[in-house]
Amino acid sequence: MVTRTDPPAKSLLASIVLPLWILALALFVAFCYFASSLCITVLIAVLLAIVADPLITRLERWHVSRTISSGVVIVASMLAIGTATYASYRQVDDAIDNMPVYARRIGDAISPFTKKMQKVQDSAGRLNAEVSSKRVPEVKVKGDYPEWTGYVIRGVGPLSGVIIIVGVVPFLMFFLLMQKSSINQKLSMVWGDVIDVETFSTGVIQMVRGFVIGNLIIGGLMALVTMGTLYVLGLHGAVLIGLVSGFANLIPFVGAVLAALIPMAASLFQYQPMSNQAVILLTAIALHTISANLLIPRFVGRRVSVSPVAATVGILFWGWLWGVVGVLLAVPLTAFVKIVADSHPSLSKIANLLAERPHTIAVARSASESAPETAYPQHKRA
Repeated sequence: MVTRTDPPAKSLLASIVLPLWILALALFVAFCYFASSLCITVLIAVLLAIVADPLITRLERWHVSRTISSGVVIVASMLAIGTATYASYRQVDDAIDNMPVYARRIGDAISPFTKKMQKVQDSAGRLNAEVSSKRVPEVKVKGDYPEWTGYVIRGVGPLSGVIIIVGVVPFLMFFLLMQKSSINQKLSMVWGDVIDVETFSTGVIQMVRGFVIGNLIIGGLMALVTMGTLYVLGLHGAVLIGLVSGFANLIPFVGAVLAALIPMAASLFQYQPMSNQAVILLTAIALHTISANLLIPRFVGRRVSVSPVAATVGILFWGWLWGVVGVLLAVPLTAFVKIVADSHPSLSKIANLLAERPHTIAVARSASESAPETAYPQHKRA
């Protein structure tokens, strides 16, 4: 019987492949963590460029150069965002001016409870005075726990980092839109012999547009319903609060909670009855249920095609890495990893782990592989 042995060099190479992959993955995670502001800036610019590209293409069909159309679209978008920000600032400023009135109303509402708490504190103070002579000095060790604000700004840094990202994204987006064909050619030159670049880029573009546009449509619908409900209830600032609540409902895990707490807190500040808060709570829960079970699977799920388990793990990982920004970008990033795995045969197992509907991997074996020649009896050989 003849036995085959792999060459020593091939065996050594196979034994170090897994450690090399682990090392490369660790270096990638470390780079994403320490260069988070750079990665987030590039990702946001790429996402916005992919979403805006169809409009640029439409203007090109109208014989408008790509450079001019890209500049016009970006400037118009910045003006629209600036106008919306200014209008929101005016409403927030009005709410801050009325805050003393809201605080006084809330204080009057909870005054019976605070009086009872004061009686309990007075009783505890008298008991504490009686045993003060026998008290042993306490030693308190203050733990260095991160605050919630540290999680919010993780990845983008303080206000200066946010300003830098906001200032750089439009310019990077402009260059990406202007050099679309050149970027595709460079990708084909670099990775054309490894993957099908055209299929890969098409999959990424469809996924990003489906995710962003689908979430905008769903968030806009929920915002309109929330604004209408708050307006009927007579809540001051119903437009801004309903807009924030509607899009907050899209945030994974805590979206429904935020969507309900924001308008309920505003209703409490404005001293509205408890029946109004119950209506707000039921509206937020109903919208979250409808969007999570009907709208998101229909408009977003088909494009993303990532299993709920993979999406949840991705949210936890990217949220740990980049905080709130990572949570918001977790689903498209996880879907991007799946598209990369789909593009290379050696990563098909990873693609099936992330996919909502795994593909069957057909393994074809030749007759010589399935039944070695040495296994046949001598009288059956040709």
